[in-house]
Amino acid sequence: MSKLVVEIVDASDLMPKDGQGSASPFVEVEFDDQRQRTQTRFKDLNPQWNEKLVFNVGDLRRLTNKTIDVTVYDDRGDNEPGKFLGRVKISGAVVPLSESEGDVQRYPLDKRGLFSHIKGDIALRIYAAPVDGSDFIPPPAEKEKQEEFHNQKQNSFEEVYVETMKPKKKEKETRTFHSIGAEQSFEAKPPSHLPPNQPEFRSDFMRAPGPPPGAVMQMPLPPRQNPEFQLIETSPPLAARRRQSYYYRSSGDKTSSTYDLVEQMHYLYVSVVKARDLPVMDVPGSLDPYVEVKLGNYKGLTKHLEKNQNPIWKQIFAFSKERLQSNQLEVTVKDKDLITKDDFVGRVLIDLTEVPLRVPPDSPLAPQWYRLEDKKGMKTNRGEVMLAVWMGTQADESFPDAWHSDAHRVSHSNLSNTRSKVYFSPKLYYLRIYVMEAQDLVPSDKGRVPDAFVKIHAGNQTRATRTPQMRTMSPQWGEELMFVVSEPFEDMVIVSVDDRIGPGKDEILGRLFIPVRDVPVRHETGKMPDPRWFNLQRHSMSMEEETEKKKEKFSSKILLRLCIEAGYHVLDESTHFSSDLQPSSKHLRKPSIGLLELGILSARNLMPMKAKDGRMTDPYCVAKYGNKWVRTRTLLDALAPKWNEQYTWEVHDPCTVITIGVFDNGHTNDGGDSKDQRIGKVRVRLSTLETDRVYTHYYPLLVLTPGGLKKNGELQLALRYTCISFVNMMAQYGRPLLPKMHYVQPIPVRHIDLLRHQAMQIVATRLSRSEPPLRREVVEYMLDVDYHMFSLRRSKANFSRIMSLLSSVTLVCKWFNDICTWRNPITTCLVHVLFLILVCYPELILPTIFLYLFVIGMWNYRYRPRHPPHMDARVSQADNAHPDELDEEFDTFPTSRPADIVRMRYDRLRSVGGRVQTVVGDLATQGERIQALLSWRDPRATALFIVFSLIWAVFIYITPFQVIAILLGLFMLRHPRFRSRMPSVPANFFKRLPAKSDMLL
Repeated sequence: MSKLVVEIVDASDLMPKDGQGSASPFVEVEFDDQRQRTQTRFKDLNPQWNEKLVFNVGDLRRLTNKTIDVTVYDDRGDNEPGKFLGRVKISGAVVPLSESEGDVQRYPLDKRGLFSHIKGDIALRIYAAPVDGSDFIPPPAEKEKQEEFHNQKQNSFEEVYVETMKPKKKEKETRTFHSIGAEQSFEAKPPSHLPPNQPEFRSDFMRAPGPPPGAVMQMPLPPRQNPEFQLIETSPPLAARRRQSYYYRSSGDKTSSTYDLVEQMHYLYVSVVKARDLPVMDVPGSLDPYVEVKLGNYKGLTKHLEKNQNPIWKQIFAFSKERLQSNQLEVTVKDKDLITKDDFVGRVLIDLTEVPLRVPPDSPLAPQWYRLEDKKGMKTNRGEVMLAVWMGTQADESFPDAWHSDAHRVSHSNLSNTRSKVYFSPKLYYLRIYVMEAQDLVPSDKGRVPDAFVKIHAGNQTRATRTPQMRTMSPQWGEELMFVVSEPFEDMVIVSVDDRIGPGKDEILGRLFIPVRDVPVRHETGKMPDPRWFNLQRHSMSMEEETEKKKEKFSSKILLRLCIEAGYHVLDESTHFSSDLQPSSKHLRKPSIGLLELGILSARNLMPMKAKDGRMTDPYCVAKYGNKWVRTRTLLDALAPKWNEQYTWEVHDPCTVITIGVFDNGHTNDGGDSKDQRIGKVRVRLSTLETDRVYTHYYPLLVLTPGGLKKNGELQLALRYTCISFVNMMAQYGRPLLPKMHYVQPIPVRHIDLLRHQAMQIVATRLSRSEPPLRREVVEYMLDVDYHMFSLRRSKANFSRIMSLLSSVTLVCKWFNDICTWRNPITTCLVHVLFLILVCYPELILPTIFLYLFVIGMWNYRYRPRHPPHMDARVSQADNAHPDELDEEFDTFPTSRPADIVRMRYDRLRSVGGRVQTVVGDLATQGERIQALLSWRDPRATALFIVFSLIWAVFIYITPFQVIAILLGLFMLRHPRFRSRMPSVPANFFKRLPAKSDMLL
């Protein structure tokens, strides 16, 4: 006797069926009237079972005629029927007859009805083996339990899915895996096998292999990404999701109209305005008052004001309602004493049950005067303090500038580093300088003709022209140099004419200082400003000599044409994920077409970035879209922070990208020059979002480090793209991506990367000078400053992208080859009929093509992506990158690695370059052979070709085109019996044509 073992390994990407974005799946296997099931995995769309189900097989010869039915259900509880999640039918003919041959294989889940919504796949390991001794029979109790469960399941399904209880009709719609031979099979690797030299940092996750040997799949599965790196859809209790009608929008909760993408968080706000008539506490007759606001264990302090009995503070404190530890608020006025303990002046006790609730757009609460009490609660002549106390949400206008209880241990000097702020990038312009010529240059050596060139400084940018071919006292250059400048135009353009005396030795012949604000502005394709002659000043000239020089009429001169270009968009990001494409001039900008609303909800499973200091992580988020940057508040020592902050941007182009990054604040304490560590970032392209739909997902925070790919946690975001004008949005797809000037007068390619880098540096410098500063390392990470640097990993990723695109072309070529070789005679005959129809009626060719595109598009609509795209570790080749490739990617420029490593990398680059060189040479050879057809390089080949061309010209002239097309088509689609294995005559003729490859040294 024998047994059949079905090992249920796992499943992935199952369809959520419980109405909460999840499912509780289990697997039921039926074989030869025997049914068994696995345990239930609750709330898991990527469950793992690793359970073995054993079935009796009387005779192994009967196994080939049997079918194994594997069905996945969603467990709804004891009294509710389960929901169908998909099934797989596997023919017994493909089951291996030993355990060693049984490999784990993945199978796509099939539908049971036309209207079923099923997705995902399941991993199974199936094999048959003989049993020594008596037959294997399940225990009676277990068998009765399985029979009872199956009967209950069948009765439940009769009520819920009536149409699915017709197995004879559904048998044709279900894919069954049959053995049809080795020609069409493809091997699959077990997911547990890893490469032998796999580095430790790589993610060990299951790959998606194909079906078992000898199996055919109608729908091949693409390589799957590690489930840890995928999006997770969530359903937080947001007001935007609860809206069901226009009436609710207009009459619902007041905060939901503007703050509906985040969960409401209530805070107790205490506004300490000022005090008056405070008593003198020190012997010298002075008072240095400050206020202590205490609620439970949380205590906030205002600044102390020296020698002031009527102080004014105007500070606001916010205490989270979730962490309220007392029903009484204590506001104490104290006198600062640097030597002894601070003196008690008076206090006010406020019962929280009497605090009013304020929700914007209500007017601000008016503060009131409170008389100070002593420690015994007696009203005394100790002065008064003006306070305002109310209960509000994060939508309150006082929220960004308030002191938060989450930052209770941060000092006053670092408190601003923890607050939420909105920043704006400086307005950038291109500065174009056309260096034409100079006259009457005077070198220090009177008998020497200068080898002059022009060097221009604008801010931190320096450009230089080339030296002219001929040395002269009045050189001409005719070169155009471009710079990036920003408002306000406070910089100075320094133009110097230098004489190159020797290698590394230059002498300044004259200088010129031009304020940027004096340079004319060109808004669009108007006329360029006229060139101007400028007098050059000697570099070593003192102020007195300069004054005397102005009285003279003679001076060296330079001819320049300068203008500030306001019609361009200054690129400060890569064009692949740019967030703004508007021109610099506000007069040329188009009106907005929509609104982008972002709710930064929370994060989870963050890595402790300060573990060395015995602390967790102080996370905050930064979002960038267009010229607007936003920064959330910093939450201290939180691995699962909840921000619940919402921001809005105007959208001018849907084909733009928003970037959200998470960082660890390194300036909550006096950390000196410590940097904010990056935790991860997310990019979302707006054009992939449906309008007026709320997307809520957990995005993986992936960071590539020299040690490999790391997942530092997950960030929960809520996104909504609202369209103001549908017509303008659709018309935007037909407009140029960049402003008009980029096409009328394009910027030279050699300047683009350098100008982008300079723009990034200006933005980083300006934002780092804000208060609180947006650190340079944060801005550079958000803008991907090092995106243009060489990376072998990124090169492999781009090559894989190209191969993925060419795979569709390969499939078409393979399909056409199958048609030509009559692999499927019925399909080939249908193609013959279609070909003859199109030849006889050529006016149907274009309509057929476009109709086919329409049908394919409509067919793919049901398989459209349901989630926004995100950072893909598989596409980026980040999950299997070699450690040396990562070390090279993170190397400085110029390199700082030892000579032997640099030599090894150089040799590797040479080998790659040799392959590229061979491919380029082959392409050049094919092109030169085409040129050789008429060049008489090979006189016999050219004579044959032109005679053949003449014959064909006469034949095509006297023969109808349709006849020629039919003859050529039938010749291409001829039966394999009439084909030869040898190359065709045209191919032989083309390969014999000469090329220039034999002329290379």
